[in-house]
This record gives sequence, C-alpha cells and structure tokens, in this order.
Amino acid sequence: MESGPAIFAGAAFALFGAALLVWTGARVLHRAPVAHGVSPATSITLAALAGVSFLALGVWCFGRI
Repeated sequence: MESGPAIFAGAAFALFGAALLVWTGARVLHRAPVAHGVSPATSITLAALAGVSFLALGVWCFGRI
C-alpha cells in the first residue's frame, strides 16, 4: 500500500528532472538563453544541477519501493 505514493513521486521527480535536462540541453545547443537576465554560465549550471537533483530524487524514491 505504501509503495503507490513512492512510485508516483519517483515517476514525477524523474520525469521532471529528465525533461529539465533535455530542455536545458536543447537551449544550450541552440545558443538560446536558459534564463533571461542571468549570466549564461550561471543559468546553465543551476538548471543542470536542478535537473540532476530531481532525477536523483526520483531514482531514490524508486529505490525505496
């Protein structure tokens, strides 16, 4: 019974993290700004860190099943 919420949370975190990494990668490849009004290096770094963090959190939730 308790694995249902863990599966849902893991899927949501992993999907968001993966999508954020893909979106950030696409913006970088097209040399488009990731965040307006922020240094490109800072915005790429923070977006990539957030994507990896959410992906890791999703994997951790799946590991707790």
